[in-house]
Amino acid sequence: MIINRNNKGFTLVEIMIVVAIIGLLAAIAVPNFVQARNAARSSTCINNLRLIDSAKEQYAIENNVASGGAATSADIVAYLKGGAMPTCPSAGAYTINNVGTLPVCSLSGSASGMTPKSHRLD
Repeated sequence: MIINRNNKGFTLVEIMIVVAIIGLLAAIAVPNFVQARNAARSSTCINNLRLIDSAKEQYAIENNVASGGAATSADIVAYLKGGAMPTCPSAGAYTINNVGTLPVCSLSGSASGMTPKSHRLD
């Protein structure tokens, strides 16, 4: 009697090796993904702060508001695209501050690297 064993499949060891490789790749990729997401949120926050500051400066120029004068979100919303204040990507809140003072985010303080002349053509 001849038994023909034509098993077409993977052994348990082969499957375990594949699962181990996938786990190793996931362990490498997940921290990089989290870091990239945090970097994107940070740069979005900095850009939003720049937009708010630019709108505040445009408002001050058009309405003859001196440096140190008050500006509210209702004042500057007309100078922002879409007519709406940008929202913090990390669910923080933006404080506009007076004219000539940089806006800040409640989660990160002021935007790092953002100085009054870093984004204007003064």
